Amino acid sequence: MSAPKHGEIDPISGQGTTGHEWDGIKELNTPLPRWWLWTFYACILWSVGYWIVYPSFPLISGFAPGFAGYSSRGAVMAEIDSVRARRADAAAGLASASLTQIRNDPKMLEIALAQGKTAFGDNCAPCHGAGGAGAKGFPVLADDDWLWGNSLDEMAATITHGIRAATDDQTRSTMMPAFGKDGLLKRDEVAAVANHVRVLGQLEPEKGANLALGANLFSENCAVCHGAEGKGDRSLGAPNLTDAIWLYGSDVAAISATIHNPRNGVMPAWRDRLDPVTIKSLTLYVQSLGGGR
Repeated sequence: MSAPKHGEIDPISGQGTTGHEWDGIKELNTPLPRWWLWTFYACILWSVGYWIVYPSFPLISGFAPGFAGYSSRGAVMAEIDSVRARRADAAAGLASASLTQIRNDPKMLEIALAQGKTAFGDNCAPCHGAGGAGAKGFPVLADDDWLWGNSLDEMAATITHGIRAATDDQTRSTMMPAFGKDGLLKRDEVAAVANHVRVLGQLEPEKGANLALGANLFSENCAVCHGAEGKGDRSLGAPNLTDAIWLYGSDVAAISATIHNPRNGVMPAWRDRLDPVTIKSLTLYVQSLGGGR
């Protein structure tokens, strides 16, 4: 069979061919529809215009900004600035009002809680969890067990200056001694104190624990901060050992580990990162989670 020639007319369709054939199938030389061609040409012209007007290709250092000077980043930043401006107008009264005044004013409180919720999600939730649920080593913010107090002013001070924050000279700085690591107590004495602490918390001690020794050591070493009955002292940040709230666990091993070498957790001083109005809003929001008074 001879190969088809270019321009040969297909006897079935009456259309010219390109001269290509595969397994007896000839390729028709069917022209594209005019509407499709005009659309294609229009797209080419559009793309050239887009290159000129908008940023679209890189240069040696940077990129072509385009005559419109548009960028998606610039549009986002403009929107952020717009939101900040609207928020500033709505929250103008928060700057001069006290925390108590804001709490007692329904309109200002609504604005503060909305801003505080956003600030909490951006800055606090990674450690304290959504809604202040907390986690092992990170306190629950929705209960009344606050080491340094849960009044508005006390909460604001904790948020503002942080806990053991090296960058703030007004930070909450009380630290528990490392009784085991520093050799203040021997291993068996640490275990005895741990079992006594479990008794204070209405928990069963280990079988055979020397509770008399634990009580005596607690009185000599721990009561000065935690109180003789283990009720704690908020002025020192000493936790209440008689409730059912345990930051690192309530078993003897966890309590012994804390006595041996305390964690002495750290929270940032948020005044270095957040403006005063945001700190006020955050304080009111945290208190609204359920732990305030």
